[in-house]
Amino acid sequence: MLARAVVNKGGRPKSSNPRQLISLRLPPEVIERWRATGPGWQTRMAEQLAKGASRSKRAA
Repeated sequence: MLARAVVNKGGRPKSSNPRQLISLRLPPEVIERWRATGPGWQTRMAEQLAKGASRSKRAA
């Protein structure tokens, strides 16, 4: 029976565009302000950074 067993690892499917882990030092006031916006603050911060990057790309 063990030889026929199928192991299902489960979990979330692999993303085709995974996020990358980086280290970024920011002033404590900046972090406090973002955290005060509630759950999902890191995602919202990433969205704002992406908007800024696309704006600077268009300006160049």
